[in-house]
Amino acid sequence: MNFANAFTPERLQEAWNCLLTEFPFAIWETLYSTLLATLLAIVIGLPLGIILVTGEQKGIRPLPRWLMSFLNIFINLLRSVPFIILMVMVIPLTRVIVGTSVGTLASVVPLTVAAFPFIARLVESSLREVNPNIIETAQSMGASPFQIVMHALLPESVPSLITNFTLAITTIMGYTAMSGAVGGGGLGKLALAYGYQRYRYAVLYLAVIVLVILTQIMQSFGTWLARKCDKRLKNK
Repeated sequence: MNFANAFTPERLQEAWNCLLTEFPFAIWETLYSTLLATLLAIVIGLPLGIILVTGEQKGIRPLPRWLMSFLNIFINLLRSVPFIILMVMVIPLTRVIVGTSVGTLASVVPLTVAAFPFIARLVESSLREVNPNIIETAQSMGASPFQIVMHALLPESVPSLITNFTLAITTIMGYTAMSGAVGGGGLGKLALAYGYQRYRYAVLYLAVIVLVILTQIMQSFGTWLARKCDKRLKNK
């Protein structure tokens, strides 16, 4: 099909009908896989990020050097693999966990694997922003490493954590679009299978616009929530 003929009134009407019939479920699939993968990645990445900070030699709970080196190398290796390749690499794991490598639920597994190293580094960055004097004060009062983490490190880094988690959500949402190339559901599948492969470019661009809108909504909400939780802004 000629690209110039992709935006004729007939094609635009077809895209509008697709928006009314196909897009609602595709949006639901995208949000479902994005939020579930983000939640699972936080469950894995948050403890790893805490260990990366507290387990270093000058941390509040030093761990063996070999263990810290292994964790850093492991996280860096996962982060360096392009997502589209990672999805193919974890197909056996996806089949073991979900029973299939195709579909929205199956895409959650590679999304989680790709996201938790990223979140671990974001958590590490947030915790390193905490004023060292707060930690020293807690230590001088006899607080245990667990108490320091729960009552000093995490509470003080909440605004930064929310900001970084928002960044993670928007990144994972972008990954969901790529998952459509290898059998994942959502807007990515709709854009590729229905829009690009069938030369319905109006549908393709419409899917991109919807993804941009969803990303902007999540980013705005995350920024608002981070500002609400920032004690420094409340004291001004």
